[in-house]
Amino acid sequence: MLLLLIKRFFGRTEAGDGEKASPESVVERIAQGEPGLRDTFIAAYRPYIAKVTSRFCKRYIDPTCDDEFSIALLAFNEAIDQFSPTAGKSFIGFAETVIRRRLIDYVRKEQRHAHTVPMSAFDTEDDEDTPVNPVVTGAALAIYDKERQSERRRYEIEAFMARLQPYGISFLELAEKSPKHADSRAMLYGIGARLASDAKLFALLETKRQLPIKELTLLCEVSRKTLERNRKFIIAAALILQGDYPHLQAYLERADGTSHRTAEGVGL
Repeated sequence: MLLLLIKRFFGRTEAGDGEKASPESVVERIAQGEPGLRDTFIAAYRPYIAKVTSRFCKRYIDPTCDDEFSIALLAFNEAIDQFSPTAGKSFIGFAETVIRRRLIDYVRKEQRHAHTVPMSAFDTEDDEDTPVNPVVTGAALAIYDKERQSERRRYEIEAFMARLQPYGISFLELAEKSPKHADSRAMLYGIGARLASDAKLFALLETKRQLPIKELTLLCEVSRKTLERNRKFIIAAALILQGDYPHLQAYLERADGTSHRTAEGVGL
């Protein structure tokens, strides 16, 4: 839930309320370099990938242990990179074709090399003569690292939510009312960056718990109405850039493809 809110805050979805983006439009945004969207998209379609794989194999496929699912997952990722919206075919249909082709290749390869290279062939021994499999170990470390990253993101978001409370801002409200257009977000991120980089203005913000609207109006050359209407969003952006929130800062700086630490394009 928290990750969904942070993505909405940073403008990860362009569709309006109740409107679901088409797979083709999502793939197009991935091709344009929208950060984090590929992983989210693949995760959302894992049940579909498992269904296609099970239908091909004519048996239940367990995503946690069956190699066929891993092959299909890689094929779906490959389909994202290869899909052409001008080909006249839906992405889902194209993805299923790529998945089936890769599974066919996998089955043929397995039939040729059945039982010739068991996983135990990769076993080695450590200094204490204990069997060690670098393939299994590497996979376990990758899973562990992913879990740690997810845990750190969760703690960071919870800390930021607590940081917002003195300003009367809830993260849910912030996510719901974030600007829908990329240009608007970019402008507001820039204003937040100017606020975060100005020691005197940021001190005013922290002391009075209010946005220094008069000063920002002159500094950023924007209307008072714009600042008042987006007060909470600008405060949140400034707090993120001034705080110890590396994951949120990464989202913020990549939200429109540029870094806002220098507030380029605002009041210049």
